[in-house]
Amino acid sequence: MKQVIITGASSGIGLATAQRFVDAGYAVANLSRSACGVSGVTNVACDLSNSEFLQQIGSELQAICESANTVTLIHNAARLNNDRVGETDSAQLRDVLEVNLVAANSLNQFCLPFMQPGSSILYVGSTLAEKAVPNSFTYVTSKHAVIGMMRATCQDLAGTGIHTACINPGFTDTEMLREHVPADVLPSIAGMSAFERLIEPGEIADTLFFAAGAPVLNGASIATNLGQVER
Repeated sequence: MKQVIITGASSGIGLATAQRFVDAGYAVANLSRSACGVSGVTNVACDLSNSEFLQQIGSELQAICESANTVTLIHNAARLNNDRVGETDSAQLRDVLEVNLVAANSLNQFCLPFMQPGSSILYVGSTLAEKAVPNSFTYVTSKHAVIGMMRATCQDLAGTGIHTACINPGFTDTEMLREHVPADVLPSIAGMSAFERLIEPGEIADTLFFAAGAPVLNGASIATNLGQVER
């Protein structure tokens, strides 16, 4: 059995990714506070901002991993705040890093002993993992670190048959984007891509699905942003 474990699969890119893998015959588990509405997905309720979340779901997650021939672990969940360097205290930074970075590390440590050759660890980064914009201090900082974690993952797992990649979406039409970008600004945001539109979550899901079966991408940071126009 091929097993996929996705964090934050209750909406947006995570939800589309869960649907893509279910359609392909994978067993899919969602780790998040809210349930994934895709039929057939196993929902494991947890709060990734809680440093002890694995103590609450460990036995259930172990059973999921042990029943699989291969495991694809997709670190998708993320917190996005509107914040600035001079106004963000360290406690706020720690809160974002707990979800965007530390939870991924905790899951890697837990799942790796059960991951056989042919498994993969995929990170969902961002265009802002390689550049920056104002008012996104903690998000930009954490997403830059995600690429570093992916590259370190690649080096440390060399020879295991487990591959990794970081998929970096541009502006994707998700609930999270619409919560943080005013509706009247969205057209100008869409115009920043070479196709003059927002990315559909399913497009990122397709890329993640491809990456899960493509060890040749091991260690790759992949821009999935429709080509951003630099002005």
